[in-house]
Amino acid sequence: MKLLQSITIMSLGAALLLATPTNHEEKAIETGNKASASLLKTLGQNMKAHIEKGGVMDALNFCTTQAYPLTQKVNSELPKGVEVKRVSLKSRNPANQATEDEKEVLQSFDELTQKNEKLPQYILKDFNSNSYKYYTPLIIDKPVCLKCHGDISNNTQLTKEINETYPQDKAIGYKMNDVRGAIVVTIQHQ
Repeated sequence: MKLLQSITIMSLGAALLLATPTNHEEKAIETGNKASASLLKTLGQNMKAHIEKGGVMDALNFCTTQAYPLTQKVNSELPKGVEVKRVSLKSRNPANQATEDEKEVLQSFDELTQKNEKLPQYILKDFNSNSYKYYTPLIIDKPVCLKCHGDISNNTQLTKEINETYPQDKAIGYKMNDVRGAIVVTIQHQ
């Protein structure tokens, strides 16, 4: 009996140790938090300025011409071996299409949302032998997001412009609190 208790206690202890983030994982989480926050802040501030300046059409033009270069600028300011991007299952820009491994995480976010379960702040995955992928969900949490990503059928000018610029667009029809996608930060092991 004591042997069984000892084995059980050792098993629980081992499970807890395995669940505790390592120093590398803690650093990856911190890096992921900072990189994703930097991208969100940069794109968010610019988007807000363009909406205030010229409305939804100016915001669309900004996204079309500047979102990717601004993402690259944020990447150039990150530490070596760290890269941030946005991905979605319903992308507007083909550059934001999720890879197969990213699709799995996005689908898990969607499943949690459909079950009315709370989304994690982030997911950290050991991507391969030399890198982690840090995912944080992008949620439609502001009514302004729906101007371009909700029901846009009543804005013929916007619909026309999106259809011309992004003929394969899938990034509409969202409602408040839907998962729009994720910020993905790839972090090379150091």
